[in-house]
Amino acid sequence: MTTAAPTTTAAGRKPPVNRRRVALHAGCLAALLVMLYPLAWLLATSLKPADEVIASLNLLPGTLEWSNYETALDGVNDVSVGRLLSNSLLIAGGAVLGNVLSCSLAAYAFARLRFRLRGPLFAFMIATIMLPHHAVLIPQYIIFNQLGMVNTYWPLVLPKFLATEAFFVFLIVQFMRGLPRELEEAARIDGCGPFRAFRSVVLPLTRPALITTAIFTFIWTWNDFFTQLIYLFSPEKFTLTLALRSFVDASSQSSFGPMFAMSVIALLPIVLFFLAFQRFLVEGMASSGVKG
Repeated sequence: MTTAAPTTTAAGRKPPVNRRRVALHAGCLAALLVMLYPLAWLLATSLKPADEVIASLNLLPGTLEWSNYETALDGVNDVSVGRLLSNSLLIAGGAVLGNVLSCSLAAYAFARLRFRLRGPLFAFMIATIMLPHHAVLIPQYIIFNQLGMVNTYWPLVLPKFLATEAFFVFLIVQFMRGLPRELEEAARIDGCGPFRAFRSVVLPLTRPALITTAIFTFIWTWNDFFTQLIYLFSPEKFTLTLALRSFVDASSQSSFGPMFAMSVIALLPIVLFFLAFQRFLVEGMASSGVKG
């Protein structure tokens, strides 16, 4: 009985190690460690006592201060973390629903329907991507103030139902342009109108792009601070992001540990949401880019 000899070259030596590949992998690992260090520092600091946060440069805490999370869970300004979390979920969920519905309808019109000035309107919509948000903030605030919607969630959710996110419209348009038109033509032969064809044929096939839109909308809305700071005044309507700012103001420099503990609590939903849908995110982005 014979055994297989180890793989060798023609000269009887083992193949040389690809040094470029080893260096590439080492560089990627080093970059990964650099990017993950702030997250590791945040988690470790959330368990440090206040004096150790300032005095020590060690990553790992000397003593575990679990009371930081107890203080953070009590909330701020007599508002519990559960209320703050539900406010954030309400705003983010409404933004996701609005963007998915309105941007998909607008994208279907630009990608499939023929109407006058379609090209100039699509170009104008794309141009709005380069428009800074701060340039339209004052006119929007004046409009919502005259409508009596300031200090409510409407200014944060209502624009999402009007297809104001040109980036997502463009993303879905690129995906829809890659779908075969024969499917819609067959549906129209069977008696489907444009809206029925959109709902029954195009919309199910556009799922990867819609999931990508939902993921980015959720993350951007959850992390939004400036817009929520402008429109929300009452502490009971604050989100986790605004409550974190208020927590810092209220606690000053004496409670760094609870401040970082609340930061971890605010970060956790984003991480879980991304881990749950990352496969659809990659699929949607790749499909939109290839099919466009």
